[in-house]
Amino acid sequence: MALFDLKTLNSALDELQEVRGISRDSVIEAIATALAAAYRREYGKRGQIVRATFNAETGDVEFRQAKIVVDETLVRKEGEEQIDENDHRSRFNPDQHIMIEDARRIKRDAQLDEEISFPLESQEDFGRIAAQAAKQVIMQKVREAERASIIAEYGMREGEIVTGHVQRFERGNLFIDLGRATAILPYDEQIPGERYRQGERVRALLLRVDEGVRGTFIRLSRSHPRFLTKLFEVEVPEMAAGTVEVKGIVREPGSRAKIAVHSKDEHVDPVGALVGQRGVRVAVVTSELGGEKIDVVEWFEDASEYVKESLKPAQVLSIELYEDENRAIVQVAEDQQSLAIGRGGQNVRLAARLTGWKIDIRSVGGEHLAQTDGAEEVKMQDVETVEDISQKESAFDETEADMGATDAVEEVGEENLDPQPQDRDIADEEVNAETDQDSSEEASEVQVEEE
Repeated sequence: MALFDLKTLNSALDELQEVRGISRDSVIEAIATALAAAYRREYGKRGQIVRATFNAETGDVEFRQAKIVVDETLVRKEGEEQIDENDHRSRFNPDQHIMIEDARRIKRDAQLDEEISFPLESQEDFGRIAAQAAKQVIMQKVREAERASIIAEYGMREGEIVTGHVQRFERGNLFIDLGRATAILPYDEQIPGERYRQGERVRALLLRVDEGVRGTFIRLSRSHPRFLTKLFEVEVPEMAAGTVEVKGIVREPGSRAKIAVHSKDEHVDPVGALVGQRGVRVAVVTSELGGEKIDVVEWFEDASEYVKESLKPAQVLSIELYEDENRAIVQVAEDQQSLAIGRGGQNVRLAARLTGWKIDIRSVGGEHLAQTDGAEEVKMQDVETVEDISQKESAFDETEADMGATDAVEEVGEENLDPQPQDRDIADEEVNAETDQDSSEEASEVQVEEE
């Protein structure tokens, strides 16, 4: 009995499989379930169990009635009343149940709870209500199959970066079209200050896949620390290969972040690997995060070295650790105090979160800081803020200007103000006379004090 146009049906099955990722078997099973529901509604009895088998190749449908094998421990026979309150047996229904003695006359090895099926008369004409019920069952089964396909695909990609386009805005939340599914980027998972336009391309971390009553929700995040780690894995081959690993990471999204890295190979510089030549790698990540400043520091097993490293770009003079209080007292030069603390205490706050130590910054005035060598300056280029760099550049320009002015005065003095030999002798005599007078006055003052 052919109920469908096979060409149209197979085309629809192929489209569902390619576009939505729903397998042909799932759709065929949904069609068979829908046909069984339509048959029971139109020709069956209430409570009757109807099974349908649909052949997508020929379009034939076979209907069968199923009965569950039971005995006295599972059901009460007709006319038997419930005497005990603890008797939870259901009432025997001949359209649903078959006693095990009768079932074994049909099938010798029949067991309890097994289904015994009987063929039903084929029907080709289904009423409007039955057809509508079949349609609803098919749509429901297709949605369930699509949901299962989405969970299977995106559930395995949790913690990875996905790319989509902005679909719409709703109460601060951003809905991202990922192609096969729509994800949500909640307001609290967005980077503060970022603005998006409809159709704009967005990259985010697939945080998790939630299955709720109203459907499947794919939750994204751009403010999660793991998003920064994944961005570096894309740009840094050493991280993707596992040579350089992240030991700690803290973020204040949209403002600043600190990431501590360690190299398993002593020949690979972990900080240099993330920074890249002339800061190219860290610049790409910073650009993706809307200009968020990133401090890349090296991880040390020694707590004092780790705390000292975490406060970069500030230079630390000394450090004292109080393990019982989990507190570190850090001494820096007076001109390094503001750099160690950071704007609004941001630098020391991030360092404390990164290391897990409570950090106190104390300044020591008048002490000279040792100059770092060139390698350290290149290594620290990525952890200096734009404000610090601009201040250094302006100070350097002013120093150059002052040096230029001094050189000009010296040149003028050498060319135009050089006295003649005769004038020099006169000037020397005047200087000697003033010196002798000052000496005599000092001697008289000393004599008066002695008296």
